[in-house]
Formats: sequence, C-alpha cells, structure tokens
Amino acid sequence: MKNQIKIFIYFLLMIFTLFVVQNSPRAKTIFVDDLNDGKAGSGSADDPFRDLQNAIEVAKDCDTIIIHPGVYLSHPQDYVEKLCGNCENHQTEVKATRGFYIHNKSLSLIGKDPKSTVLITQAGYGVLFESSFGSLIKNLKVTGGKRDPDGNATDAGIVAKYSSVTITDVEIVENTHQIDGVVVGIGGVFGRENSELIIIGNLIIDNGWDGIALYRGATAYIADNVISKGRGAGIGITWDAVATVYRNRISEYWKGIGTFGDSKAVVRNNLVSGNLGWGIIATGTSFLDASNNVIYNNGNCGFAVWSKNSKGRSTNNIISKNGWRKEWVCPCVGLWMAEQNKNFEISYNDVWNNQEGNYKDMPDLTGKYGNISKDPEFEKDKNFELKKDSPLIDSGNPLLTDPDGTVSDIGLYGGPNFRKTN
Repeated sequence: MKNQIKIFIYFLLMIFTLFVVQNSPRAKTIFVDDLNDGKAGSGSADDPFRDLQNAIEVAKDCDTIIIHPGVYLSHPQDYVEKLCGNCENHQTEVKATRGFYIHNKSLSLIGKDPKSTVLITQAGYGVLFESSFGSLIKNLKVTGGKRDPDGNATDAGIVAKYSSVTITDVEIVENTHQIDGVVVGIGGVFGRENSELIIIGNLIIDNGWDGIALYRGATAYIADNVISKGRGAGIGITWDAVATVYRNRISEYWKGIGTFGDSKAVVRNNLVSGNLGWGIIATGTSFLDASNNVIYNNGNCGFAVWSKNSKGRSTNNIISKNGWRKEWVCPCVGLWMAEQNKNFEISYNDVWNNQEGNYKDMPDLTGKYGNISKDPEFEKDKNFELKKDSPLIDSGNPLLTDPDGTVSDIGLYGGPNFRKTN
C-alpha cells in the first residue's frame, strides 16, 4: 500500500511539473475592454479589442489576454463531438454548444478580479479549451450557461479536452439552466480526454451538476476550492482519470467525493459536509487513498466502499453525525462496506455518533487498527479545528506525520498536507 501511494504521488508530481504557462520571445499581451462604442479595436493597451472571442481568435500561441472589468458575452456556436466524455461507448456522437473557444493554441486569459470581470457564456461548454497546452484562466467569473438538449453533453462552465490548463481564482457560479426531461445540468469544471488540469483556489457555487468531474484519461490537481450548492457530486473522478484532491470544502451537493470505474485518487484534508447522500465513496475497480478528511453531517452514509474490487485506504478521517436524511443512496451510518473487501484498509479513523450506527455490513472496528469512537471536541466556530485537549491530537496514523514532525492528528488539521491557510 505504501509503495502504491508513493508511486502514485510521484507520478502526479512528475505530471504537474509540466504545468507551466509557456513564455516565448514571440508572446505578446493583448487587451480587451467592453467599451461598447461600436469599434473593433486593435488589441493594444490604448485601443483594446471590444470582443473577447475576437481577441482569442487573433491571439497567437503563448499570448496573454488582459480582460478589463466588464461583462463579456460569448457568441454560442453549435459543437458536434465524435466522442462522448461520459458514455459507455466512447465513440458516441454528441451535439452540444460552445461559448468562448480556445483551440490549438496556449493562451492566458486574465481578468482584474471575479467580481468585476464577468464572462456570460450562453452555452453548454462555456469556456472550451481544446488541444490547448499550457493555458491559464484567472481572476474571472464564468456564469450564465445554457444547458444543451443532448443529455450526453458534458456541459460545464469550463471544459478541457486534450489540453493542459491552470484554473485559479475563478468564480464558476450560477450555471443553473435546466431543460425539462434532461436530468443532468451544467457543472463547474470538467476535464475530458487526456487533459491535465491544475484547479486551485476557485469558487464553484450554485451550478446545475458536478462541481468538478474528470473523464477519460484526465488528470488533475484539485486544491483549496470551495464547491457548494449543486446537483450531482462535488468531485467525481471517473473512468480512468487520476486526481490529487487536497483541502477542498464540499457542501450542499447531492453527493461529496467519489472514485468510479478504474480511476485513482489521493484525497486529503477535505471538509465534506451537509450533502444529501454520501460523503466519500470508492466503487468499481478504483483506488482511493482518503486521509485527514472531515466527513460530517451528510444525509446518508459518511464513507462507503461500494465494491469488492475497489482498493485503498481510509485513515485519519473524522466520520461523524452522518445519516440525518431518510435512506436514499446508502444506509444512514458512518462507514458502510457494501461488499466484503479485504483490499481496503480502515485505520486510525474517529467514527462517532452517526445516526443508525458507526459501521454497517462489516465488523465494528472501534478499538482495532487505531480506530476510535469519541467526541472529536471541535473548537466552537473555528472550522472544525480541534481543542487542545481533544482525544484526536497525536492519535492518527504514525506513518503520516504533521508538519512539525509529530504523530498526525486525526482530522482536517493533521497529516502532511495540512496548511495553515485552510
């Protein structure tokens, strides 16, 4: 298990060192402003382009586009795909629409800040990066998407296909348009075929489907995001996708964080709370290493191993007060083993005070393998920080030390990936 995790993290680090916004002697800076004066502009600081998509099309590989405060509307176009991101048969034609479109070039799209620089996409694939390697999108709000009638379309505020993109300080919000008869809505950030994403420090709030979803060979580093108020899952890692998921806050979704298919994920120091169904699950043949998460007050089960073929570890997690809602997607318990599984380590967790019991369809592990069942003793109004005399201090997995070198605490503020900026 330790070797698997080390290899997995090393592999991710190797990938993400390649994620740099390219600099080139040929690169230049282009300016856009929504002056609405009837002119096209030349893209200079004194004569900015008035239309963002025009600026994107004129820009060359490695250019930077500075987007001045304003409201920018896309010009939606029909978009037919030969491949479906989330269909059983990958080679399924899908009919969608695209808004802002970055294709066959690396660009940096930088606004002043998300409050003042707003992209209204009016499309299913709001901002679409396709064959775009080394792009950046920063300091923008992405909103106003329109759901496509084709239920197979992977609609989202930002979609990446065959691309490497850094997404940071972006608000992806209020993409809530629905169509009668189409269950799926518009998500936050979706990584598709072979894309490599860095998703850091974003607000993904009040959208109509998954907050972040990875499909078909996508890899992502997902850290320090707030993902809230949506349908579907907060973070879904599917098919053969690979993800590192650190220090995110996921709430008010149907479901929290899930690994599906043959995906792989390291999930650490996340707060998963107030979702209607499950908190964190592993299913299919996926690998999930979940540590130092707080899984609290979710409607059904806190943590579930849904398949006998899943592999991984649950360690140093607080799983508490789950099961307040009538059973929907899983039992109202702390930890549920849907099928007997000898390949999933359950150790050093605090599983306490869940509605219909702490364990179901598996032995009660309280007092075994470092697992306990005690009141965590959170500090009041301090984001699940432990009191100084909490029984969870220095009670975690000895293989995972805190930043000061002591044995890890159980919960959000323990383990090697805790940062004081939580």
